[in-house]
Amino acid sequence: MLRHRPHLLWLLVPFVLFLAALPWVNRVGPVILGLPFLSLWLLGATVLTPAAVALAWRGDQRLRRREGAE
Repeated sequence: MLRHRPHLLWLLVPFVLFLAALPWVNRVGPVILGLPFLSLWLLGATVLTPAAVALAWRGDQRLRRREGAE
């Protein structure tokens, strides 16, 4: 399935940011913009998640148009 829809790999970005990277970013210091590093990391992951979903959706839309033209 992924061979035909590689744009779905964008959906791994939230998983990696929220879960897989936690053992490496789970620390209080440094404090950036008044936030502990972990809080800033989770905030950034939350902001990037809709972008990753939008890229996967856009890839699906392109695929549907391409299949409809054939």
